[in-house]
Order: sequence, then C-alpha cells, then structure tokens
Amino acid sequence: MTTDLLIAGPRHALLPQLSLLRRIYLPRTADAAAFAMTTYGIPLIVLATTRSATLTGLAFALEWVPRLAAFSLAGAMVDRYGTKRVFRIASVLRALVVLAAAVILPGQAGGPGATITVMALAAITGVVTEFSYIAAETAGATASKDAGDRAHRVQSVLLGIDQTATLAGPALAGFLLHWTGVTGTLIAIAACSLLGAALAPWHRETRLVPAAASAFAGLRTGWSTLASIPALAWLITGLTVSNIAIGMLQAAAPIIVMQQFGHSSVAVGVIWSAAAGASLLAVACVRFAIDRVGLWPAGAVSAAVAAIAGLAVSQAGTYTQFLVLTAVLMAGEGGMTVVLRTLRSHLIPEQVFGATLSITILIMLAPFPLAGILVAVTPATVLGHVLTGCAALQAVGLGIAFRRLRGETVMRRPTRPTG
Repeated sequence: MTTDLLIAGPRHALLPQLSLLRRIYLPRTADAAAFAMTTYGIPLIVLATTRSATLTGLAFALEWVPRLAAFSLAGAMVDRYGTKRVFRIASVLRALVVLAAAVILPGQAGGPGATITVMALAAITGVVTEFSYIAAETAGATASKDAGDRAHRVQSVLLGIDQTATLAGPALAGFLLHWTGVTGTLIAIAACSLLGAALAPWHRETRLVPAAASAFAGLRTGWSTLASIPALAWLITGLTVSNIAIGMLQAAAPIIVMQQFGHSSVAVGVIWSAAAGASLLAVACVRFAIDRVGLWPAGAVSAAVAAIAGLAVSQAGTYTQFLVLTAVLMAGEGGMTVVLRTLRSHLIPEQVFGATLSITILIMLAPFPLAGILVAVTPATVLGHVLTGCAALQAVGLGIAFRRLRGETVMRRPTRPTG
C-alpha cells in the first residue's frame, strides 16, 4: 500500500517526496524509545546502585530540573538552526553520555563515585533528551499543519508512537536492569539514540529566526504567544496542576513497588507498560470522539477519568490495585494529551512554534522536579497521604480548567465535518 506523501505545492517543492513514516514517524520512534528508557530507567538505576529512596527522589528531581532549564534554549535553537541539526546533535550527545556511564559504573562498586556518576547521568541526559524532543515535536507539528483538518490524526500517530515507546521502554529497562545489569540498560539507550541520529526528522523548514535570537528572547516570544491564545493557556494550566499528581506518582512508584510491595524492578516497568497500553487505547477512542463531538467533550471525559483514578490510586493497598489504577489514570492523561496536541498544532503560529512549544512544556513539567524533592523528603510510610493531597489538587485544577474551556468555540466544534 502506498504510504502518505507530502502534499504537492510550492511550499513543499524543495522537499524530497519521502513518506511520513520515514520523515517523521521512524525518527520519532527511535527518540521516544530512548526517552522512555531514560526517564523510567535512570531512577531504577539510581535505586539499584544506591539502595536509597532519598537519592532516588533527588535523582528524579535532577533529571527534570536541567530539562526545564534547557527548554527555552532548545526552542530557540530549533527555531534558529532547524529540527534536523538539533535532533541529530542531541541524540549523539545522549549516546556518548550513557556509553561513558556504562564504562565508568562497573569500576565504582557502589561507592561515592557511583552515586556521583548516576546523579550526573540523570542531569545530563535530561538536558540533551529535551533538545531532541523539542526538535521531533516541532517536525511533527509541521506535518500536522500540512495535514489540515486531519491534523489530529497525525498527532494521534505521534502520541501512539510515544505511548508505544512508553509501553515497551519501562518494561525493557526493568528487564535489562534485572538480567544484564546497569551496563546492558545503558547500552540499549545508546543504541536507540544512535539510531535516531542516523534517521533524523526531515520536514519542510520555515524561515528561521534571526541569529540574534536568544534563549530569553525565545521565552518572551513563547510566553506572549501563549498569553494571546486563551484556550491553549487554560488547557496548559489544568494539565500543569494535574502533573503535580503525575510527577509524584512517577517519582514514588519505584519506592512503593520495590520497598512497600516487595516487588522487583521488572514489576515497576510492568506498571508503566500497562499504563502505556491503556493510554494507547484511550488515544484511539479520543481520536474517534474528536471526529464526532469535538475537542471539549472528549477532553472533559478524559479529565474526569484522570481525576477519579488519581484519587483512587493513592488509596491502593496492593500491587495489582496500584497497577490497574495507574493504568486508568494514564489513560485519562493520554486522552487529554491528544486534545492538547491537536489544539497546539492548530493555534500556534508556525514561525514561533519551537519557542511557544518550549514555554508550554516548561510550564507543564515544572511540577516534576518538585515531585522528586517531595519524595526525597517524605518518609515512605506517608507517601500515600501526600499522593492523596496531590490527587485532590489535580481534580480541582482539571475541573476549573475545563469549566473555563467550555465556552471556547475551538474546543466545541469537530475538527472536520462528520458527514
């Protein structure tokens, strides 16, 4: 069967007639695999190396703080130099960093040197991973704009790639850590990174911003653009509050599963793989719902599912309950993410997409390092109470956001005629 080709026309005349699979989807798949294994695997590596819940929480914070610091610069660099160059450099740097750690860690024997190495690994990979992510996301957004009324279909494929990587990545990281040790896990991350660098996304490049643009200029541009789009701003606000609960759950999961429930690192990976599977199903359902009823009803139902599951997971008393409720929670999050990606690709001007994407992600991910610090300073015996408080805040935040979004025209109309 013939794959989707670029739309003919003057805007696309300079691009090779490559399929979306080769130009966008394959590079995104390799990067998403490296992203998932890094995000979920490194906290497991820290816990396995240090045996410390406090250091695991700190590593989670260290993984996210540099990511947030790098977002504005990443957006500015993508707008200035283009997606392909930024993506390729970031992927190669990530591979070099994890390979260096794979060489260093076996000789440290769990001492202070090992602790310093894994903490540095968390911080450095966090930075370069966000550069590759911003580049891949910008390429995907351009493909969505070219798709017109079918933009949400392209975004659904991209989200499906991310969720499939999240489905396989944590389980693979846990399996490799359990059976091959830290070295095997790091080599797998490096292999995915190098594959992404070899493929690199290729898309229609818009006019690049002037060379004088800086990270701070990118922040100002992104912030002013976001402030001018009320619908997107309210959705970002609701998802940011929701991410307080999501971040706490991600940071606390290795401690809850391995220390409270007494399971192995493989069981932690299984939880996030099950969650990704549920999210994939939700993505398919929400894509169908958006075609029929529009963005707001699909997003509101997803928000309700996430809020209810978030309150329930904090009360889970067994591993099975924790697994199932986490999967339901992430299904709700997956549905809201389709809505966000579709709205974002429609409303953000293409010339400033990288900078605006950076500020939106910077805002949304700000709760994650805070979650790591909370886990680090909270005794394991009371983590459940903290999770309950965060889940209540999530429910209130999503409720207010979607109440305000209800009157927005862009949220209510279907993305294309249903016939």
